[in-house]
Amino acid sequence: MQDLIVSFIQEQIAWHDPAVNRQRFESLIAKAAESDLILLPEMFSTGFSLDSSRHAESMSGESVQWMTRMARESGAVVAGSLMIEAEERYFNRLIWMRPDGSFAYYDKRHLFRMADEHHHYTAGDERLVVTLNGWRICPLICYDLRFPVWSRNNSNYDLLLYVANWPERRRLHWQSLLKARAIENLSYVMGVNRVGVDGNEITYSGDSVVISPEGEALLSAKCETGVFTQRLNHQALVNYRERFPAHLDADHFSL
Repeated sequence: MQDLIVSFIQEQIAWHDPAVNRQRFESLIAKAAESDLILLPEMFSTGFSLDSSRHAESMSGESVQWMTRMARESGAVVAGSLMIEAEERYFNRLIWMRPDGSFAYYDKRHLFRMADEHHHYTAGDERLVVTLNGWRICPLICYDLRFPVWSRNNSNYDLLLYVANWPERRRLHWQSLLKARAIENLSYVMGVNRVGVDGNEITYSGDSVVISPEGEALLSAKCETGVFTQRLNHQALVNYRERFPAHLDADHFSL
């Protein structure tokens, strides 16, 4: 199986200003040449906001249309989450936009109750596993990271993704849990976060990263802004699972 070239974009997000944010990310997507996948943060068009009734977009709105154009022009899958209104409800929805204009989506399962996210959005009830160049990929959103049962590799995925707006004051949790998810699931993990300060005066430190199945940081953005790219080797993943097949001793259960 061929290598997978993945990029994430770590940037500031202008509060409730989709046009400015789309323009900012567009200039960086143009620099992600040769990437198979370009990953954007959680709620990349607005910042993490609870004001869904005023700022949510439809699935035919400008931000989804923009993702369609970005995927087509870059020749890569472009993924990130938006606040979406659908069927008279609001969702924190990750869009997986393919270059041919087809897409899949995942609605955030674990809503951050400490910020009352569960009072403003509807939780998803189904994981998404997509295929890209033969790789099986599971995208999740921010607070989902804290729940290992939801992240569990029971569908033989190769790469686990997290898009986030994860505050600086809990950066140790972000760093530790991403590494734990890689090790326990014998999988590559990529987590993208934002930097800067949002409209609620919450500070974000970035710390976006790509981690190997052995828990090694292959790429770390720390607090820098920009586009960051890493090549992932599937045979290295297969070889490690053969050398250390801990998944064969996993307990079997279903949700």
